Amino acid sequence: MSTSGHFPFDDLQALLRFGHGKLSDSCFLLLTINDVDAAKRWLKTAPVSNAVKADHAPESALHIAFSVNGLRKLGVIEPVIQQFSDEFIFGMSGNESRSRRLGDVGINSPSYWQWGGNAEQVPDVILLIYSKKGATPSWHQSIESSDFSTAFQILSHLPTSDLGGKEPFGFKDGISEPVIDWEGLQSRGKHQRDQYSNLLAVGEVVLGYPNEYGLYSERPLIDPGSDPFSAELPDAEEQPGLKDLGRNGSYLVVRQLAQDVPGFWQFMDKATGSNPQQREQLAAAMVGRQLDGTPLVNKTTEPIPGIPRSNSFNHFTYNFDSKGQQCPIGAHIRRANPRTGDLPPRITGLFTRIKKILGFANDDNEDLIASSRFHRILRRGRPYGAALTPEQASRPDAPDAERGLQFMCLSGNILRQFEFIQNAWLMSTKFGGLRQESDPLLGNREPLLSGELTSQFSRPDASGPTRKICDLSQFVTVRGGGYFFMPGLSAIRYIAALPANRRDQ
Repeated sequence: MSTSGHFPFDDLQALLRFGHGKLSDSCFLLLTINDVDAAKRWLKTAPVSNAVKADHAPESALHIAFSVNGLRKLGVIEPVIQQFSDEFIFGMSGNESRSRRLGDVGINSPSYWQWGGNAEQVPDVILLIYSKKGATPSWHQSIESSDFSTAFQILSHLPTSDLGGKEPFGFKDGISEPVIDWEGLQSRGKHQRDQYSNLLAVGEVVLGYPNEYGLYSERPLIDPGSDPFSAELPDAEEQPGLKDLGRNGSYLVVRQLAQDVPGFWQFMDKATGSNPQQREQLAAAMVGRQLDGTPLVNKTTEPIPGIPRSNSFNHFTYNFDSKGQQCPIGAHIRRANPRTGDLPPRITGLFTRIKKILGFANDDNEDLIASSRFHRILRRGRPYGAALTPEQASRPDAPDAERGLQFMCLSGNILRQFEFIQNAWLMSTKFGGLRQESDPLLGNREPLLSGELTSQFSRPDASGPTRKICDLSQFVTVRGGGYFFMPGLSAIRYIAALPANRRDQ
């Protein structure tokens, strides 16, 4: 079904459309498959939530995704497996080169992870359970049938907490997410959009549909003549003679990020001479927002597709703050989404386009940042651990406990979206023309091969020289992670119907 018609939300897992914000309780189970037949029986009746909008908010939701090894155990044959992306097949911790690009070195190295760091620690299945406050235990019990207990062993239970819409450092979270263009209203294709847009092509998040390039991401396509079980699957939109295992599915990236909340606020406190106002200002500069979510740049009067003008928390770009004097260039939210169009700001008319193409326009650092629309992700993470206010965390006797974020995002291309953001924007010490500094929150502070340090943060000042904060501590540490495939509901039925131990065809 084309995006120009009725979208098949009944075949889409609800997490791709809804963040389940009203379902404040959640828990995530990492599972290994012990009994394939029992797993298939459970899958056939599992109440996986679809994305059809109901008249009333649901009481609960259930989602499921598989690692590549989980798909193999359930009978997906190797020729089909090999049509998934290399990133999914080899995994988040699959080689040293990927770990280096992701910043998973030093104490972030997979060898220190609690899960996902080696083949034995990678779960076959991840189960995401959401419910209204206080209902999780009963909902949890309702899905743990005898088949479930026989089929799966719980490798790990990833806890979550309801922090009232804040992340553990105390900042309002979940403000800026792309709006999926389900109706296909916005034009797609290379270099056609000068200004930043928050509308995103369906194919950037959901497999089987055109992405921002107007192309279809690679995913498993099956010849129905050679696979009788594929009749359940939808047709491939661009190749109707083939069945599409990826259609209405997505790649799910999961990373468990431990946050040193006392360490973060005590660093801010020391750097500002224990001045509470300056402490909060420095923290806001590193994040790119104030504690209540207010951005550091002014709201723009220019229209932004996908963001209503009334949304003061999100209706902004960095077009008129090119030097980072309002929001530092290296601030976390500016790195994670630079809000750029296909050309640098103010390159809109034919004359300025020609000047830029011929090299006569000013050569500034805006050229170093790629167009945002090709590198967006849909975040669906949840915090964990007890809340700690900045005031509490700033004290020397602040309680030390496990706190952090179960980071989750959905995308159609792991390499171009999640891994690009992580490598080129968050971990890069040259983002936007900077030097010797990576993301102030997520940076691992490991020196470069040249010996250059990466532990500083720059705060440009319109009234004087740039201020530099040096010797930043590492505030976030990776505890685990993995890449998963979240199938459409028809694909779940296909997987459940496959015979176990099927020979490759």
